[in-house]
Amino acid sequence: MAQESSPNRDPLLHAAETAEGGSLLASPGALVALLCLTSVLGMLGTSSFAALLPDFQRDWGLSNTDAGWISGIFFAGYVAAVPLLVGSTDRIDPRRIYLLSFVIAAAASLGYALFAEGFWSALALRALAGVGLAGGYMPGLKLLTDRVGGPRQGRYVAYYTGGFSLGTAFSFAFTGEAAALLGWRGAFAATAAGAALGFALVLLLVRKATTEEMIREAADRRALDFRPVFRNRPAMGFILGYSGHTWELFALRSWLVAFLVQAARFAGGSADIAEASWLTTAIVLVSTAASIYGAELASRSDRRRVIGRIMLLSVAMAVVTGLSTGAPVALVAALCLAYHMVVMGDSAALTGGAVATAAPGQRGATLAVHSILGFGAAFIGPLAVGLVLDLAGGEGSRLAWLLAFLIMGAGSAAAFAAIRRL
Repeated sequence: MAQESSPNRDPLLHAAETAEGGSLLASPGALVALLCLTSVLGMLGTSSFAALLPDFQRDWGLSNTDAGWISGIFFAGYVAAVPLLVGSTDRIDPRRIYLLSFVIAAAASLGYALFAEGFWSALALRALAGVGLAGGYMPGLKLLTDRVGGPRQGRYVAYYTGGFSLGTAFSFAFTGEAAALLGWRGAFAATAAGAALGFALVLLLVRKATTEEMIREAADRRALDFRPVFRNRPAMGFILGYSGHTWELFALRSWLVAFLVQAARFAGGSADIAEASWLTTAIVLVSTAASIYGAELASRSDRRRVIGRIMLLSVAMAVVTGLSTGAPVALVAALCLAYHMVVMGDSAALTGGAVATAAPGQRGATLAVHSILGFGAAFIGPLAVGLVLDLAGGEGSRLAWLLAFLIMGAGSAAAFAAIRRL
């Protein structure tokens, strides 16, 4: 089905059709939609532990620090796998890595359903789940940017990163509802089925790439040599900014259900995990629009200035949300929504900035460093919150939650400093 190249043809459509025997997808938009859908399916288990965290703490006797380790180890597994899985996408078709990610994600979720019995088994299986995300998120972005170029690439990147947020959001709701029907083991097994469906869709609808451009561009770079990326100051500015962003974002998401449950208790109401999971889902879903809007605004203005203003507002919202304990649950939830939306406002803009400033032939390497540092911070953020909660009196202390939100906001404060300097 290959078509002759023409100067009048849409370059985005031509890029999308650079596949063996053409493409089963009619347009770049269809490819983006498919990648967003499969991201959601592959990520159904991403937030499963956070969605059921209060239950696991009760049933397994986990401290807040224990829970922080299990939440954070997911991102440690991600970081450990990124150099190989993302770094290799400059030399091989990212589709192969993307498909592998679904296999790993399914194995991790099914393993959790069958074998998780406490802290150590949960720790190991959540680390494996993080490896699955490492093969999915950034390789999927590389798959997209290899096939879709031109002036609308930044917009498609924003849509794709928005799909990542959708996956996180649906994971909360899906896990909460599935656990109510099937128990937590059944819920994790169901997320494994979602990853298997994502694998099938990509296998059937995304063709193997035939172009060798990706390999030729990276011919002069040694495998896993990231030194040129660290010498690229503009890219490193966005990468370090992204690191502060992920510290804050995933610390907030990892503890949001637990905070909403505790906020209901502070207000004298009943604490319902399923309701808190749905509230968290709504918060993450609505915030996806903020990420896309932030990326559009940054692309039309001074990217660094837009990102910096969002980061300063995020620090302020962290303080306000941390002070909200004891207020009516509706007000607390509204503040959590506003805070999460602000945090998400610079998400796609930071990733788009890293892609835009990557040197020729270094896009995969740049995204690898972006992920290593970014999700390294995502590992430490949830753990830091758990440690603060334990040291400051536990989840029943309002002061402890205020300090926890200050720790979250410190991520944006550090990111602002990095953006300003680099």
